[in-house]
Amino acid sequence: MRKIQSSVLRSLVLGILIPIAASLYLILPLAADATYPSMLENDQGGANPSMLETRKNLDALSKKYPFLDTVEDGKPLTAEFVKYDLAGYDLSEADLRGSTFSVTTLKNANLHGTNLEDVLAYATRFDNADLSESILRNANLRKSEFAGALIDGADFTNALLDRQEQKALCARATGKNSKTGVDTYTSLDCSGISERVIPAGR
Repeated sequence: MRKIQSSVLRSLVLGILIPIAASLYLILPLAADATYPSMLENDQGGANPSMLETRKNLDALSKKYPFLDTVEDGKPLTAEFVKYDLAGYDLSEADLRGSTFSVTTLKNANLHGTNLEDVLAYATRFDNADLSESILRNANLRKSEFAGALIDGADFTNALLDRQEQKALCARATGKNSKTGVDTYTSLDCSGISERVIPAGR
């Protein structure tokens, strides 16, 4: 009789404890071995100089992060940089079509001539970045900020921008993109939004 009671009790305890243990294992966060670009800094907190050259930078990033895969045509580096610190990075002339830069900082980054077509850059900081001659067609740039960004010759055709940022960009939009042939002011759909300011000497 005692054996039966003991067996029943043990079954009940195991029947309760095993599901509880399994549930805890599934819901508790696991340690993640993740590395972020902001960790690739020198001892003074600045960007690691060895990471600042465009080609070396992209090669190093693709080696560090296996999820940065090239698409079928072998051209773009399809990257997902969510909540990353890429301030000061040199990504000039890179093909980054369709990449994600949401909630990321690209302050003071060199994006001259970079192909950013179809990128998702929601709530991204482009403060003082060099976006001259870049292509941002069909880019989602909602909630992103461009204070002091250089946009001479940038192509923003069909890009999604907050009205306030659009007006600020229109006020200083100049140049024509050498690859697409599109005027920056026209690409921002500035007609009737803002007075165009043409720098002296143009």
